[in-house]
Amino acid sequence: MNVGVIGAGSWGIALTVLLNKNGSKVTVWSKFEDEVKMLSEKREYADKLPGVKIPETVDFTTDLEATVKNNEVLIMAVPSTFVRGTAHLMKDYVKDGQIIVNVAKGIEENTLMTLSDIIEEEIPQAKVAVMCGPTHAEEVGRGIPTTIVVGAREQSTAKLIQDLFMNETFRVYTSPDVLGMEIGSSLKNVVALAAGIADGLGYGDNTKAALITRGIAEISRLGIKMGGKAETFAGLTGIGDLIVTCASMHSRNRRAGILIGQGKTMKEAMDEVKMVVEGVYSAKAAMQLARKYEVELPIIEQVNEILFNDKPAAEAVRDLMIRDKKIEIGDGFEQ
Repeated sequence: MNVGVIGAGSWGIALTVLLNKNGSKVTVWSKFEDEVKMLSEKREYADKLPGVKIPETVDFTTDLEATVKNNEVLIMAVPSTFVRGTAHLMKDYVKDGQIIVNVAKGIEENTLMTLSDIIEEEIPQAKVAVMCGPTHAEEVGRGIPTTIVVGAREQSTAKLIQDLFMNETFRVYTSPDVLGMEIGSSLKNVVALAAGIADGLGYGDNTKAALITRGIAEISRLGIKMGGKAETFAGLTGIGDLIVTCASMHSRNRRAGILIGQGKTMKEAMDEVKMVVEGVYSAKAAMQLARKYEVELPIIEQVNEILFNDKPAAEAVRDLMIRDKKIEIGDGFEQ
């Protein structure tokens, strides 16, 4: 198929290389002329995906109208904070029923909308799907075996995208639980910040396991209350995505957290990582959702305190540890 990738970051480029390998004709759009020139000439994004070669058959352009109109499927691969603005620019060029696959992760802070909701609001004539899971661009670009999930309201849309992406190193599952997938993939970035902060403080594997396990409990509580399915949070876009983001140095959220745990400010950490740290933008939205749905998110709450209220990281960990006593599983005690 003819596929347009909207956004030339590391994830957009990794998916471009994958789609090209699968036989699709891919055009990548970026609003930055210098980025388009560099990628067209060097055929590699050395700063973000070193060693991943981009085939000569991939085209790069700053022409958004042509990219949208000349391709059957569009992959929305811009950072979450730019999804609404980019969708607004695209809306007049998108045909009725044209498929847009969002691969960014996040929740809009001022509206609390998921990214697929934003795209549907801006481009109501499109068929919007999402794709997420435990997938670092650095590994997908190199063809390392990876699994992912595509979520869509219509099974036919999900299957089309599954066929488009799936190959011997990239296994694609389908799901109708778009909301659950997006909540899991957004909030795991906040927990990954916490995991990185713990690493920066010098804590160990016990702490990491606790954060991952209690983190998915928080994400599941909120996601189910919002209408997501419990099995989604036990799957690839829930616990799977959380594990890889909390454990890997490919994770920009974990790397930023490590720097914060070592004493840097949020801004200093984001500047050093040199990539968009999505968890910072999802953290406030997560707490607003927690208040709206009356759900406790103690780990995510403490991450907000560290990020936005200058709370010392060690003090935040202490406050988590001395919270009121809780039962992990409450049914089955003999009276």
